[in-house]
Formats: sequence, structure tokens, C-alpha cells
Amino acid sequence: MTDDTLTDFAREPFTHAGRSHVVLRSGTGPAVIVMAEIPGITPKVAQFARRVRDIGCTVVLPDLFGVAGRDPDPKAHGRTGTAMTGLRAVAHICVSREFTTLAAGRTSPVVTWLRALAVHEHERCGGPGVGALGMCFTGGYALAMATDERLLAPVLCQPSLPLAVTARKRRSLDISPSDLRTVQQRCEAGLTVLGLRFRGDRVAPAERFALLREKLGAAFIGIELDDEAAHPDGLLPPHSVLTEHLIDEPGQPTRQALDQVLDHFRTRLLSLPDPA
Repeated sequence: MTDDTLTDFAREPFTHAGRSHVVLRSGTGPAVIVMAEIPGITPKVAQFARRVRDIGCTVVLPDLFGVAGRDPDPKAHGRTGTAMTGLRAVAHICVSREFTTLAAGRTSPVVTWLRALAVHEHERCGGPGVGALGMCFTGGYALAMATDERLLAPVLCQPSLPLAVTARKRRSLDISPSDLRTVQQRCEAGLTVLGLRFRGDRVAPAERFALLREKLGAAFIGIELDDEAAHPDGLLPPHSVLTEHLIDEPGQPTRQALDQVLDHFRTRLLSLPDPA
């Protein structure tokens, strides 16, 4: 795979409360906010976004860090280029006040901007509501965004914050107690939250999914795959269910997980009546 030109996506800035990021958009229909993993909107993240677009949704990718479209595979830019791509993304995250990486029980400031983006896209695209999917570093953002009743289809792909450096951090979430209570109330009223991870993934640990089941009950559907189901050519150990470690072939567990995510968006966004 090589760099993706992303020419089928429109680019425009979105600003809220003094914070501005470029947003990539493509498609028509209800909006789904797709938040990339580190190092950013890679070609495989864009491929996933196109799958969401092709079921009849407007896919919206906030460009929060990294270089959109750049392939992190060393075959594309060499090992040095790949390392620099990742380091630039991490450096931006570390110095930005928008992101919280270690604190448990705290909603990252960028989530306020993401909630505003979801409201904006719902007004623009219509439909019964909005979907949101976060990956790795942004995985938990989809849960924190679900305090807004317009967020109907949250998906947490290998949620990796707070960084699982201690036993306490492994069994914790990057969402404030008050935001979590709001999400719990929404779950009691019918909201369903999807989560995806590989069983051996220490970055998105099993304790975190156990906590989600404890806090959200039957409203949390945790999809946990054996490590052997991951694509063997992935750059890292099994982690990125829908992108780096996806085996996009019928019958493969990762493909089945992808299909379940797309069905979640279909059911929540395309099968429900538009309140307007």
C-alpha cells in the first residue's frame, strides 16, 4: 500500500470554542465520526471510512494529528520515515492540552470539540442521529461523546487510554464520573455500545472491557478476538481490529467484526425514522 491522496474526501475546517481542526468528509446520509488511531488518518483508516460511506452514511474524519493519507508501512517511506511519522504524531499529542493520556476518570478536552462536531454534522446531514468510532488512542472518545442524545451508535475500537501502565490504569476509562453516569442512563434507556479488541492486547487490556461490562451491563457488546485472527503482516502485535490487522475476507473473524460494526451503524442510523 502507498500514500492515499484522499481525493474523494472534501476538506474543510471546523471551529468550536476557539479550537479548529480540518475535517475530511465523504458520502451522503447520516453522519459517522471516525477518529483515527496513531499515527493519524492512514490509508487503512481511510479504507475503513469508505466502507462506512458505502453503506449510505456521511463519513467524517477529524484530522487531529499526523499527516492525513500517509502510509506508516516502512515499505512506503523506509523505517526512518515511518519512525518520524509516528514520533511527530506522538509529540503533537504530548504537547497539546486537548489530549489526556494518563489521567483516569477524566474526559479529554478534545471531546468537547468532537461533541460540537457531531451536533454540527447531525444538523447538516439529518437522520435520526450520529455514529462515532474511535480507535486506540481515540477509542474512548466515542464513549465520552455519547453523553449527547444525538450520538446513537458509539464504537470503541481497542480503547487504549488511560495508558495501561499500572493495574489501576488497566481497569479504568478516559471519561469523567459525571459523563459516565450520563452514558449509563442512556444505556438504561436503550443505547448500545460496541467494543472491539484482541484478547492478548495489553494496550487495550481485558480489565478495561471487564469494567465496561460492569458499568454498562448488557448495553456493552464486547467483541474480543483471538490473536491468531489478526493479519500476520501487521506492523505491531495484534491490536488494530478494523485496520492494520484486518483480514478482509469472508469468514475471517476480523471481517466478521467489521461487518458487525457496519450493521451497528445501519441499525441505529439507517433503520430508525428521522425525527425531523
